[in-house]
Amino acid sequence: IVHIHVRHPDGRPSMELAHYREVVERLRAADEDVIINLTTGPGGRFIPGDDDPSVAAPGTTLLPPERRVAHIAALRPELCSLDFNTMYSGSSVVINTPRNLAVMAEVIAEAGVRPELEVFDTGDIQLANHFISDGKLDAPALFQIVLGVRYGAIATPETLMYMKTLLPAGSHWGAFGIGRWEFPMLAQTWLLGGHVRVGLEDNIYLEKGVLAESNAVLVSKAVRILKELGGSVATPAQAREILRLKKQDPKPA
Repeated sequence: IVHIHVRHPDGRPSMELAHYREVVERLRAADEDVIINLTTGPGGRFIPGDDDPSVAAPGTTLLPPERRVAHIAALRPELCSLDFNTMYSGSSVVINTPRNLAVMAEVIAEAGVRPELEVFDTGDIQLANHFISDGKLDAPALFQIVLGVRYGAIATPETLMYMKTLLPAGSHWGAFGIGRWEFPMLAQTWLLGGHVRVGLEDNIYLEKGVLAESNAVLVSKAVRILKELGGSVATPAQAREILRLKKQDPKPA
């Protein structure tokens, strides 16, 4: 599975459909079978003004929910993230209201895409569980537990074990740690029966003081750790079967 964010040429995060389309078309044209997982995270940040906190300061990226999933409807990947967090992050507040999440979930479902529910704390799981019980999300859902983001769930075995207990029975789930917690949480997640994730979005170091040259070297280290623990890595076909994904052709948009 490849999880995709896109950027403007100057490095700023982008939500432009043309940028997503270029990346997705290149991936689909490549002679490699991968499961494409597009982010819907950008577009949810608010920075309160110093003089009037009700007025957005520069750097605010809040967008209508329909805009945050327009690329999902147009490009129809097999997976996309759906962030359930509302929290302080860096200099901004990430806002994902139940109403906006419901709008996004409906667009994602209509596109035939499976949402990966990213949860950053226990309250996020409670909200996702309400969506499932209300029929706004299908079960079994796919959860991704995020550990180590400042002011979110801390990256400890105890935290991960507790958050796992809050997931609905039969859920598909994975977890990952941010920064130096990436590989310790990878091992802990496997031990608890979850799927794993690594990459430069979460951590830029291969080991202490050694920058990772690419996502590939992080993946290679992860594979080595998993195999030494007795695990194995799914092929794209096996991952589709495990997660109940249906490879689909994009509709014209």
